[in-house]
Amino acid sequence: MQILTLYLTTSVVFLALDIVMLKRVLYPLFSSNLGDWLLEDPRMGPAAIFYLFYVGGVLFFASWPAFNSGNPAQALFAGALLGILAYGTYEFTNFATLRAWSPTMVCICLGRCCNNSSNFWLNSTFKILIFSSIGI
Repeated sequence: MQILTLYLTTSVVFLALDIVMLKRVLYPLFSSNLGDWLLEDPRMGPAAIFYLFYVGGVLFFASWPAFNSGNPAQALFAGALLGILAYGTYEFTNFATLRAWSPTMVCICLGRCCNNSSNFWLNSTFKILIFSSIGI
């Protein structure tokens, strides 16, 4: 039950943060740099599949080990590393291969992954405090 609660709350917070970032920051940045390469209506199916697996990876590599050890800082560092690896692969590959991909896009998107890693840390901290206080 704990892992399901952790997965669901991480998914909700991650999705909420990402929607704000995508709509307010990344879409304007991408549309100004990529122009007609950008879809007007993003393909949500592939995005949903990525997020389902990515949140699972975050739980496996960052949140769940931190939760079990009672050390929320472990989630912060492991989540940041996982985010930099996952998003960095995307960003640096695009920067290396696409003419329109700018250093600004790389920096903003990597900042986004670090922002999301704070979500993992907050979720782990919250769960450790709540579950330990109710004896779960």
